[in-house]
Amino acid sequence: MYRCSAICVIAVVLGALAAGPVSAQGFGVYEQGACMMGRGGAGVADPCPDGSGIFFNPAALSVEAMQVTLGGALIGPRGSFADTSGGALNGRVSMLNNHWYPVPNIYLSMPFAKKYAFGVGVFAPYGLTTDWPENSQGRFLGYKSVVQGVYIQPTFSAKINDKVSVGIGIDLTYLNVELNQRADLSTQLLPTGATFTALGVQAGTDFADVQLKGHAWHAGYHLGLLFKANDKVSIGMRFLSGQKVDINNGTITTKQISAVRADGSKYVLPIALGPTLPAGTPMDALVAPQFATGGKLSNQPATTSIPLPAQFVFGAAFQATPNVKLLVDYQYTNWKAFDVLPINPKCPPSNPQCLQNTVIESYGNVSGIRMGGEFALGAKHVLRAGVNLHGPASPDQTVTPNLPEGSRREFSLGFGSQLSNRMRIDLGYTYLGQPDRAGRTTAGKGVVPFVTDNNGIFSFMAHLLGASVSLRF
Repeated sequence: MYRCSAICVIAVVLGALAAGPVSAQGFGVYEQGACMMGRGGAGVADPCPDGSGIFFNPAALSVEAMQVTLGGALIGPRGSFADTSGGALNGRVSMLNNHWYPVPNIYLSMPFAKKYAFGVGVFAPYGLTTDWPENSQGRFLGYKSVVQGVYIQPTFSAKINDKVSVGIGIDLTYLNVELNQRADLSTQLLPTGATFTALGVQAGTDFADVQLKGHAWHAGYHLGLLFKANDKVSIGMRFLSGQKVDINNGTITTKQISAVRADGSKYVLPIALGPTLPAGTPMDALVAPQFATGGKLSNQPATTSIPLPAQFVFGAAFQATPNVKLLVDYQYTNWKAFDVLPINPKCPPSNPQCLQNTVIESYGNVSGIRMGGEFALGAKHVLRAGVNLHGPASPDQTVTPNLPEGSRREFSLGFGSQLSNRMRIDLGYTYLGQPDRAGRTTAGKGVVPFVTDNNGIFSFMAHLLGASVSLRF
């Protein structure tokens, strides 16, 4: 009776993993230390002395003292979608819910045998939360998506000589996913092959709420290299391996929603559809069996695979004067790994139309430049500033409510203070801005999305606040 099962309904939401309150490309999160945040993320050649080198360069663990850093960032995304279907702004605007999302990080490192150090970091380099109102225009693609990629990274570093240090980390990754969307009754198929539109159901009529949850563990690795050419110049690089995380324990939960018109009245059959379905039968009763056990919209298990792309960063640091340090990094991220997203339902025999689905993403690899500077204010305080410039990971045809991403320009400020020989604090702020970008709030006219499916303009920006405290022992 219907065009797709709950698996098909959720497929587009799963395809929306690259969005939300983040400042890196795609669904990457680079705010893994308040000090580095103030530099615009630049510093692979000279990471901050606060333990965050576990993420920014595993070769940079301190061989001088044990230290612990507790910190995090608060990310406040702000965005909207303005409908331009028909060729002009028609007054339909949806706004992101205003929330602040925490991204914590913890680092511990300790030296041993003079030239070696061991550390453990807990951080989240991939993740998102997008939260639109349940009545937003794009709710049929997704109104709330949560992805949390938490890395636990034991790290070992060695100082080969006075100039060269190397490091390696093993990433134990926990990925958690929760995705929510609505289903539109007007697009569903009747036994005759027509849609419910033929029965007078208006486009945009909610009749189901669909939620996917799942989690999985995976493993990867992280490599770092530091070369100190002299007292003024250093060069560094790091490579974070890509991972393809298979979620095999996913569950899809569906809930029926009463189908009503814009005026609040309930839909009923305008004509008889057989002896058991006379005219006047509530459409809620007509679709209810599909939510029962074995129905096409019943609760069911599912699997999928989500890539966490590889990162390569190369950079240099230059001590221009005793009080001024300049840093520049080049970052390359293998977002092309997010080309398609397979949906593999575990179909019960009673639901033979529970078919596999593949969501087209067509991401592209992204390069970006980070530039930063530090300005010492005496022996205990430092001011920081930075900028990050990069293009989008998503192509024009896959910009959705869960993907308000585009070319970004980020500007950062920071402050650090050595409160005592054992304690320091760091603060950071980043403004993320991007040009308005055309996108869509519909699934499109075919299996493969096209730019011509875009029906409006997304606006997006974010404020990011970071803080950390570091203790040395």
